[in-house]
Amino acid sequence: MKNVKAIAIGGFDGMHIGHQQLFEATGEAGAILVIETGYANLTPAKTREHYSDLPIFYYDLESIRHLDAKGFIEKLMSEFPNLQKIVVGYDFHFGKDRCYNFDDLRKLFKGEVVVVDEVKIDNDSVHSHKIRAKLQIGDIRGANRFLGYNFTISGEKVKGQGLGQKELFATINIDAKGFLLPKEGVYVTTARLNDEEHYHPAVSFIGHRVTTDGSFAVETHILDGEVGEINEIRLSFVDFIRANQKFDTLEALKEAIASDIAIAKKKTGRLSL
Repeated sequence: MKNVKAIAIGGFDGMHIGHQQLFEATGEAGAILVIETGYANLTPAKTREHYSDLPIFYYDLESIRHLDAKGFIEKLMSEFPNLQKIVVGYDFHFGKDRCYNFDDLRKLFKGEVVVVDEVKIDNDSVHSHKIRAKLQIGDIRGANRFLGYNFTISGEKVKGQGLGQKELFATINIDAKGFLLPKEGVYVTTARLNDEEHYHPAVSFIGHRVTTDGSFAVETHILDGEVGEINEIRLSFVDFIRANQKFDTLEALKEAIASDIAIAKKKTGRLSL
């Protein structure tokens, strides 16, 4: 912490293109300070660290909620003694009842306070809550545009119902605990397996298996051949294919999945993986 001269402060769920503007403004010897509310579900906990090369520190909101503006600055200076610059967004609030803003920072902090204006795409301001709303209606492209990267979830491989390997197409089931999941349906995705650098083209399903056992699943079918032993998966969403639907027979479901696979192959074939 002694080497940090500038720090961007915020919740930073999503690490989206608006947040990236704050990170860039820190300049030399910059770092990120996440105020962890416990509600982050686009980039929960330390998954934020996939989206910036800057060092990231965390304050739990409950541990600082009681502080007034002066107490907050004193805490920052005690932990970052060489701090010269604070970077925040235009809508930044802090302290008890969120009653302080960047004007209070400027009055009390002896260094520079940089306030980054809102970032817009086609006159639409970029916010985490808007990204969540887009994901919940299956607007993957819109969410990705605001994020600046393909929305990604991760989790450990878990046991599925075993039907895919025998009757349909082999899938990998994922426990994506902590992440907001997009609308139930089928998606064009890419998958990074274990610690691989390479992304595999894939087609993925999120939702209740309404044609079979009715249970909820996050599962993906890898398109480029056999894979070895898998423990963990990072799954990135490229596009929405179709909503979840019930089929009368397994054969009809299999035909639909085959069509999904064809669409995903066509779309991921255009990507540099």
